[in-house]
Amino acid sequence: MVKPLRKAVLPVAGLGTRFLPATKATAKEMLPVVDKPLIQYAVEEARAAGIEQFCFVTGRGKAALVEHFDIAFELEQTLLERNKQAELDLLNDMKVEPGSIVTVRQQVPLGLGHAIWCARAFIGEDPFAILLPDDLVLADTPCLAQLAEAYQRTGGNVVAVTEVPPEQTNRYGILKIGKDDGRMVEVTGLVEKPAPKDAPSNLSIIGRYVLLPEVIDHLARMERGAGNEVQLTDGMARMIGNSPFHGLRYEGRRFDCGDKVGFLEAQIAFALKRDDMAPAVRDFLKTYIKDCI
Repeated sequence: MVKPLRKAVLPVAGLGTRFLPATKATAKEMLPVVDKPLIQYAVEEARAAGIEQFCFVTGRGKAALVEHFDIAFELEQTLLERNKQAELDLLNDMKVEPGSIVTVRQQVPLGLGHAIWCARAFIGEDPFAILLPDDLVLADTPCLAQLAEAYQRTGGNVVAVTEVPPEQTNRYGILKIGKDDGRMVEVTGLVEKPAPKDAPSNLSIIGRYVLLPEVIDHLARMERGAGNEVQLTDGMARMIGNSPFHGLRYEGRRFDCGDKVGFLEAQIAFALKRDDMAPAVRDFLKTYIKDCI
């Protein structure tokens, strides 16, 4: 019997140095795309996949991430008194169950694998999802919901994958693949940031995972990999052969919101999906396109 997927870990301890000075006093995960911060998109995507419990792996200066999902009594009372029902509905829609968010601290920046290991008590013996808020996916069916469905079918580890230009394999975790039906691929090996000449494929993992809890035992070795960090990719690689492991070519478009250009592109793409904004956005884009020709 496949255990239900109810837990998610969100590694949010990064300093956001690529967005300085905006992130000097603001967590990068609080940067908004249109009118919602990245952390809210991640939590909403997780909830759409049936996730009920969340663990934020944080660092110093990240208290706003938890406060964002707390009740704001003064604000809500003011909106109520001013009959701002639409705004109240927005706040009510983002509320999570009391006690469903916990935090743990990653005191030292030792890599993504170390961040996940810090959540070991929260994970326990249960399967869990990982969402990296920097990776924002625009899709009709949320990316994690697609992974959750694949997990239910396979009963094993599933990661979201996409093809990258061969010359960019040294930026990502890359799959060595076996059987491939065009959407789901069997993972026979994983390599973190291989040089293009050493890459086993050009299928890259993005920031969405569903993993079995056994990965924690492998991460606990604290073995350093690429960048002298504890790499999640290395921990996952050690599970191959012991439990099912697949990559899913998800449906949707991914935006790297840890990159300034990717963040700006996400703003436009998400605004164009909004009925209340799309006409005005198209109009001003025409102006800028004319200036570029």
